[in-house]
Amino acid sequence: MEAGEAIRSSRRVSARGLQLRSNLAPAGLLRSASPVMNGSLKNAALILVGHGSTLNAESSAPTYQHADELRRRQIFGQVRECFWKLEPSICGVLRGVFAPRVFVVPLFVSDGYFTEEVIPRELGFTPQAGRRDWRTRRHGEQTISYCEPVGTHDSMTDVLLARAADVVARHPFPHAPRPSDVTLFIAGHGTGNNENSRRAIEHQVERIRLLRQYADVHAVFMEEAPRIEKVYELASTRNIVMVPFFISDGLHSYEDIPVMLGEPERQVRQRYEAGQPTWRNPTEKNGKRVWYSASIGHEPRLAEVILERVQEMEVLETKAARPPGAAAPSEN
Repeated sequence: MEAGEAIRSSRRVSARGLQLRSNLAPAGLLRSASPVMNGSLKNAALILVGHGSTLNAESSAPTYQHADELRRRQIFGQVRECFWKLEPSICGVLRGVFAPRVFVVPLFVSDGYFTEEVIPRELGFTPQAGRRDWRTRRHGEQTISYCEPVGTHDSMTDVLLARAADVVARHPFPHAPRPSDVTLFIAGHGTGNNENSRRAIEHQVERIRLLRQYADVHAVFMEEAPRIEKVYELASTRNIVMVPFFISDGLHSYEDIPVMLGEPERQVRQRYEAGQPTWRNPTEKNGKRVWYSASIGHEPRLAEVILERVQEMEVLETKAARPPGAAAPSEN
């Protein structure tokens, strides 16, 4: 598929995407207000950075979804999208942005090669280990702030919990189990080349365990131990819920993980090519009942995480601009 067609296709929700992904979270889960609603960002631009793919049209869909949502809220003067593998490109996105303040938020699940090297380089930043002041730079009359990725924010706990609750609520057959009767698995890619890929998932697993909502919580990976195939051994309950910690749905979530969970590869491929869900919720496997959710990228709460990343940079900018020894402004 050509890049232009991939971009156009990513704005359309495919049949298989509708079948597999959970759409909106259950009523009452979303926050009532955005963390940044004081009008201070009307003179600012927001740039969302996605990976993109010329092979998977849906890879860019979450980036467009959250950009559209934040445009609708009219918090920023301008909202733009850019991608590493698609147009508009990262290196050219600033040409159409004229706001005096620019916030760049990478829609990635972890720190790593792309967020620490590729994206900063394309935007003219020079990362410095152990320091955060490199994340803000001047570009002519503009101040550009490079935020940390959404996936490492603590609020991703809410995103994961919403996704897990939603898939069970949408497919309660024969009945919806209580979270205390469920073992929750957070699935990631995993790679020996970058330990941060694993760390972000393990951090979320520890946070969810502390809440004591589920009988147990585990991280599992496609390419590292413990592998996804081990869920049936690791689960302490009959009920299993798995949430893939990926921004976008693609071959990993549609094909690879269902096969790793025990579905025949040929059947998964046939379902995929027919536009059918490749995993049917719930499915009985090895004496367990398994619910498998869509990736987190389309979860509406991600818009709130994006805003929280921007708010963090606002706080850092305020502190950097304060004269040495000056007291913080009163909130009264």
